[in-house]
Amino acid sequence: MIRLHEIPPQALDLLALPDFGGLDADRARGAVCLWCPERLTAETAVGLGEYTDPEAGRWWPRACGPCVGRRAHGALYTHVTLCEPCVDDVGQCETGLTLTRLVRRYRR
Repeated sequence: MIRLHEIPPQALDLLALPDFGGLDADRARGAVCLWCPERLTAETAVGLGEYTDPEAGRWWPRACGPCVGRRAHGALYTHVTLCEPCVDDVGQCETGLTLTRLVRRYRR
């Protein structure tokens, strides 16, 4: 599994994870991508870090690379319009930099 050890919570929130309570068992345990029907393997899964949900407690969501890339791309466009440091240089903002890295790594 591909792991992203340092995704700041702000970036994770911008990826708009689905509500844990609405996930079927395969998505909740990380066997299927959070956003599409792609079955995940150790090689294709992107671990999105630890997430705390009031209903589920701690869980570790997983998705396929193409979905992570698309979500990060949309989140980056939204984020940079609202973030002053990103207007000048996305590298000055931890959230903007993380989203940029996700886009570069997974967007196809």
